Order: sequence, then structure tokens, then C-alpha cells
Amino acid sequence: MARSTCLSLVTVAMAVAVVAELAAAGEASSGIGFDLHHRSSPVVRRWAEARGHAWWAEAEGTPEYYAALSRHDRAHLARRGLAEGDAKGLLNFASGNLTFRLEGSLHYAEVAVGTPNATFLVALDTGSDLFWVPCDCKQCAPIANASELRGGPELRPYSPGKSSTSKAVTCEHALCERPNACAANNSTSCPYTVRYVSANTSSSGVLVEDVLHLSREEAGGASSTAVKAPVVLGCGQVQTGAFLDGAAVDGLLGLGMDKVSVPSVLAAAGLVASDSFSMCFSPDGLGRINFGDAGRRGQAETPFTVRNTHPTYNISVAAMTVEGKELAAEFAAVVDSGTSFTYLNDPAYTELATSFDSQVREKRANLSASIPFEYCYQLARGQTELFVPEVSLTTRGGAVFPVTRPFVLIAGETSDGQMVAVGYCLAVLKNDITIDIIGQNFMTGLKVVFDRERSVLGWHEFDCYKDVEKEGHGGSPGAAPGPSPTTRIKPRQSETTPYPGAVPVTPRQAGSGGSRLSFSLALLLPLLAYAAAVV
Repeated sequence: MARSTCLSLVTVAMAVAVVAELAAAGEASSGIGFDLHHRSSPVVRRWAEARGHAWWAEAEGTPEYYAALSRHDRAHLARRGLAEGDAKGLLNFASGNLTFRLEGSLHYAEVAVGTPNATFLVALDTGSDLFWVPCDCKQCAPIANASELRGGPELRPYSPGKSSTSKAVTCEHALCERPNACAANNSTSCPYTVRYVSANTSSSGVLVEDVLHLSREEAGGASSTAVKAPVVLGCGQVQTGAFLDGAAVDGLLGLGMDKVSVPSVLAAAGLVASDSFSMCFSPDGLGRINFGDAGRRGQAETPFTVRNTHPTYNISVAAMTVEGKELAAEFAAVVDSGTSFTYLNDPAYTELATSFDSQVREKRANLSASIPFEYCYQLARGQTELFVPEVSLTTRGGAVFPVTRPFVLIAGETSDGQMVAVGYCLAVLKNDITIDIIGQNFMTGLKVVFDRERSVLGWHEFDCYKDVEKEGHGGSPGAAPGPSPTTRIKPRQSETTPYPGAVPVTPRQAGSGGSRLSFSLALLLPLLAYAAAVV
């Protein structure tokens, strides 16, 4: 029988402890990396509050949390058309290669730019290309005293005029895509504008050259060497829309295929032995990123199907399997770390959802009108185990992409203050545009390698905490599935250890029957990963 998922519901309460543990852990990998933070993480919360922003993110594990992530994804996809270990070692950000989610769905990294360096928490997006930060601001979100951010980076505004390593990007520069705009503006500096789908959201300014502070970890992590990588970035002078309301106020770092993206610039400068990078995603939102990482020998791989216009990390799926039953559904999909969930068109969506539904043991239920998922299931009071059917994708060439977390748990707080799991949902949505997306949830538990040099996607099961791969589940063609465990649902440990950020589950009035989920419907603004091309 295929391998089903085993999960503790207590994992939704572990994020804070995990951040501390990862921050203290030694970096084993050799290369350039940096700390990534998800928008839902405590670090980003402290960062936002230190900058004077109200914390409006939804509570993780609740229906409105997933509804908010879905809203972000749909904006992200609409913009994209989706808008219709070698001799050189690996490179990490100067602060390390750890990454983590902040409240919501996006992963963040701490990066340092310029001389003296200015530090930013930037959103990471494999679906956009330009790296930009707020700079010489005419209209930007406010920056609070960085010393208030306990345990976080020291945040300082960036100004090219105050950086001794900064140079203007002229209109004759190879990476200037708007040379004609220079004459119109009577300027020799190359302007840029990145427009976003979300509520008139954009970033504009001028392109500059400066150094991105990285580190190269030696074998075994015993020592590291500082690397100052010349990059082209956007000096974001004017931000609009969501960027003024707490969405990615510290900028974005594009990981896409265009020549202006950071991975492309590092490869062009010869700073990495391989034009590739890897990201891993743990179930609790922590992860790692390494530049120059081409993965390991024997990892599962499938070729990219690259479009000539606005190329993305696109792969071909030949079939899907649910609990050992193969579904005949072929489609091409973009592998997008900036999208929280997986989006499929019919017939693939219906094939997967109905097959999953036929295998689960819980009763299908409408847990909340705010939940974006169609297939959700009610957990019984006191239930401690959960069987979740195994899902996998067979890619072009036969490599099997294991989906260890095809579902999301829905958590709530009872009227007496106890935090409980009330249900779960298949975290796949029917797309309303003709693009299929393999989202971040399908990459949980894996190291995913974006090998641009060989034009392949690679993956293998990976422990982000130990920074080492798991043996025995390589996902290679024809790999035999493991046994079928069940998911264990651990009870709340004590009255003083609730799930962080949980939303109450309040009882109905007498005679109304059962309990109801009570949620605030504050809007989680769609943040990164939905940038349009530089225009």
C-alpha cells in the first residue's frame, strides 16, 4: 500500500521554538546562504511591530489563515500569466542559509547590501526576477528603530550615496531594460518600474550596482569566507498600494530565470560552480536556501519546459497517484515556492480531489465559509489519529515527486480555552486560469533544486534542521513506497500552552446544535511573488 502521512497536530505550535533552534544550529552546508523568514513567523511579527505596523496576519491553522493565503496565491498567479558541493562551495547569505515563513505564506531572508551594509528582510520569489529594497525614499513604508527588534536583524535604510561600493546603472548597461526612458526623464540612470496585481501596488526607482554580502561555508562548516557579490538591484524610491500597508515593506528578492535575478548574476560573475540553487521546506515553515547547490547524485530529476517569453520553472506531469491508484492526468505545471497551495485545472483537479475523497475515513464537512478548499473533513472530538492518503506525481522521465503534505489542518480554540484540531482539508484548489501550479505545500519535506545550468528540477527528501538529506526515500523512478503510517493528533499539553495565534471556536447558543467557528475576516494582503516584469 502507498505511504500515507503521519503528522502531529501539535506541530502548528512549534514554530517559535524551531526558530530559536535553527538560529543556534551550525551551518553544515558549504556555500552562500541567508536566513529566510515566513510572513507568519515571530521574527517577522517583531520586525513589523518594530517598524510601527499593526499585525493583521491571520492565525495559522485557522480557516481565515488559509483563505488569506489563497487570496495571495490568486493575485500571485494572475500577475504571472501566470498572467497569461563543488570546488567553489555553496553560497549563503551572510547571516546564514536558514529560512522561515512569516505570518501568511511567504518565505523571507535576511540580506545585507552596501558598504557599510544595510540589512533587510526581503521576500523570496521564484516567480519574479528583480531584487529591490526601499531606498532614498520618496514614498515608502516607515522604518522604526531597529533596536526594538529583539532577536532580529539590525534594519537600516539603504542609500546609494552613503554606500562606498554603490554605482549607478546607466542607460547603456546590459541589464537596463528601459533605455528610452532615460531621455524622457533627462537622466543617465536606468529607471525601473515593477507593477503588481494587488490593488495598484508597485515599486519604482532606479537601478544601482552594489555588493550583496554573502558567505561561503567550507566543507564541514568549520569555517567560512566572506563574499561581496556585485549585484544589480532596484533602489525603490516610490512604493504604492500594499507596500505601504505592511506587505513586503523591506523589499523582494527575485529568484527567477531572467538575467537580472540574483541567481543569474551570481552565475554570470563566476561566484558559483553551478548555475543552480536549492530550497528546502520543513512542515513548520522553516527552511534553507543555498546558491550553487546542484543537489546530490542520484536525486530525482525532471527537465524544465522553458517558454521563450518570461520563462518560469515549468515541468511536465505524466500522472498522479493517490494511495497506490494511478490517475491518468497529464499537465504542465510551474513549480513556485511563492505560492502557498497547489492549483490545478480540470480534469487533473477533479481526478485528484475525488480520488483523495474516496480514500479518507472522516466525514466531509463545510468547516467554514471562509475556507477556500472544496474538500474538507471533520475530526471527531478527542480524535488522536488521522489517516491521510499518500499523493505523488510522476513527472516526465518517470521520476516520482512525493507529496508528503497534501493537506492542511484546521485548528480552533474552544470556549473553555483549549486549542484543538477541528478538521483538515485537501490543500489543492481548482484554478480559474489555464495555468497549473505546484505550490509550496507540495514541496514540504523536500530539498528542491532549481538547476538552471542543466535545465532540470531535482528533489529528494530532506531534513532542514540537520541540513542533510533523508536516506531511503529518494523519489527515483520506480522507487518502492514505504509503509502506510497514520497521523497522530497530540492533545494540547496544558492550559498555558495554546497553539500560537489560534482563533476561537465558540459554542452555539443552546438548541442551535454543535459548535461554530468564529473568525475575524481581516484581509491578509497578497504580498510578494506576483510582480510583473520590469517595464
